[in-house]
Amino acid sequence: MVIKTRPAVTAAGCVLGLILGASTATAQPQQYTADQVRSFLVGFYGKHGPSQHDREHRVTPELKKKAAETPDYDLLLCAQNEPRRIGIGRVTTAQSAGVGWATVTTRWSGPSQRFTAYVGLDASQPMKLYDIECKAER
Repeated sequence: MVIKTRPAVTAAGCVLGLILGASTATAQPQQYTADQVRSFLVGFYGKHGPSQHDREHRVTPELKKKAAETPDYDLLLCAQNEPRRIGIGRVTTAQSAGVGWATVTTRWSGPSQRFTAYVGLDASQPMKLYDIECKAER
């Protein structure tokens, strides 16, 4: 009787091994989606700019250091003052590079300004603002 059940147990173990092996072999690294990046940026920037909490906890150490080097200029807003409103444009993600970005538009009493905000896509880590590219609007 033991001889008859042993092949069944062995076969079940092999099938389980194949299933588990297949699932780990095809598993892709988890990355944030464009919708998640957009939601992050909308929450991060809000209506008038990031909160002190977001500046401390939702920005990479490298970007914090870069922002600290411009004490008279708010690098995260590419400005010196608080804008009246902020809008987030369409998000693009480069899965192979592990980064997503969107144009951020700040509105003032005068002309609006635009800059690009970059976010890391590694979903094994909390989402953070990765970099900012300030450039003059043309």
